[in-house]
Parts: sequence; structure tokens; C-alpha cells
Amino acid sequence: MAQYHIYCVAILLIGLLLRSSTSQDANFWIQEAQETLQRAIKIQPITNVAKNIIYFVGDGMSISTITAARIMKGQLKGKLGEEEKLSFESFPYVSLAKTYTTDKQVPDSAATATALQCGVKSKYFTVGVDDSIIFEQCSSVEKAKVESILKWAADAGKSTGFVTTARVTHATPAPLYAHSASRKWEYDAIIPVGERACKDIAAQLVEDYPGNNISVIMGGGWSFFLPENDTIFLNPAPGQREDGKNLIDDWMDLKRRAGNQPVFVADKSTLARVDAATADCLMGMKQLYRDKGWIC
Repeated sequence: MAQYHIYCVAILLIGLLLRSSTSQDANFWIQEAQETLQRAIKIQPITNVAKNIIYFVGDGMSISTITAARIMKGQLKGKLGEEEKLSFESFPYVSLAKTYTTDKQVPDSAATATALQCGVKSKYFTVGVDDSIIFEQCSSVEKAKVESILKWAADAGKSTGFVTTARVTHATPAPLYAHSASRKWEYDAIIPVGERACKDIAAQLVEDYPGNNISVIMGGGWSFFLPENDTIFLNPAPGQREDGKNLIDDWMDLKRRAGNQPVFVADKSTLARVDAATADCLMGMKQLYRDKGWIC
């Protein structure tokens, strides 16, 4: 224990020495300002068309969260922390977005993901639609539909895919491919009987464009794709669909009819054995809401 205390004190002293080794007088800040300005002046506009886009969404990644991460990163290096930079803060272009819905000051993931992925702000708890939508009213969906960045990519002939630590039908990924008067309508049985003329989000992913054109789908929530009481997987959770559909089988059949070689995986070990040279399409799905099995 004494050695541990000595070690901690030594680390603290080294940190203090590192912090005090650089003078931060007026000249220091003037020089830093000039260097920052010169870097900005040298930035050349990017006018080429992007070949590929990798798009990350840090759900709940607010200014305060970013600030805490920045400080921690710096302090782990023995600095004060505030002067550190996260990788994306060095990008040539960085912007801020206002997060709100057209009917509430504090938004939810469905409306904010719609704004991010479709470029249109909408109402609280709605997916892939504009402000003309009426919450939980199926008949208002068709005229309110908006297109997503994933559809634009598919229309341009690009391969598309998404990976999520939530359900693949969750409010954050859903606006990429679905349109719904409620984020809760992830599978058929949860939609009120009087509103079932609208297709649930899971069915839209498998059956409708652009969802049925996606090459890679990974996340959780397989029970929304299976018939009631279907327990075909190891460590199963019963299926929850009342329409009798097995959307996983339907996805496999759809891809095969299109001339592809689809692969479905339900655990990390199976995923590791996938031959990327022969698999054209991949669906990886676990049951748990936020299961870290893909990334641990």
C-alpha cells in the first residue's frame, strides 16, 4: 500500500511538472492564435464528389459530454485537460446543430435522427416524416414521407449499410429507411389495431425500398422479426410478430432472388467466420437492446 501511495504521488508530481513546463503568457496565446489563423487560411474547399461516406451518430453526444471527454483525454496525458482536442475537433469543417422538434423544445431520438438523416425537422416521436404528420395516425404518413441520406446513396447506385448498438428498428437508425407516425411501431403487434394499415418499421426494413436494398444490417432486436413464440436461436427470446412472418427468412430469400449471397449471424463467433469475399449481404442481429457482443 505504501508503494502504491508513493507511485500515485510520483504521477501527480510528474503531471504538475508537465503542466508548469510551458509558459502561457501573452506571447503564448498570441502565437497560438496566429497558428490557428494560418491553418484556417490554408484550408482549401473540397469540391470533389465523395466516393464513400461513413456517418457516425453519437446518440446523446451533447456539448457537455464532448467537454467532459476532452478534459478527461487531456488529464490522462498529465495536462489540465481543457486545452486538449478530440480528433474530430481538428477537422477542417465543424458545425453545430440545434436539437429541437417542431412541437417541443426537448426532442427525442426519432425526430432528431430524422433531422440529421433526412434534413427535415419534424414532430416528437415520429420517424422519417415531416411536420404534417399526425402522431399515431396512420393515414397521415403517406403525404408526410421524406427521403434519407441512405436512400440518396442507394439511388446513386452505392452500397449501403448501418451498424447500431441499439435495435435495428430503434428510433436512431429507423429514419434511414422507414416512415412511421410513431417510433414505437417497431413491429406489427404493437401498432393499435385501427392503425395497422401502416407497415411496422421492421417490415419496412425488409420489404420496402430503400431498406430492402441495404447490404449490411447489424444491431439488436431480432424478436421483432420473428413470429410469436418462435425460438429458433440459442439463448432465444420469443418472436413477437402476430402476422406470422419470419422477416429474417424473408430477407434471406429476397437477397437470394436478387442473385446475392446473404449471410445471417446471431453471435460474435459466427460473425468472425464470415467470408467477406463471398458474402454479398450481411444481417447480424442479437436480441438484447444494447448488447455489446459485436464490439467487445
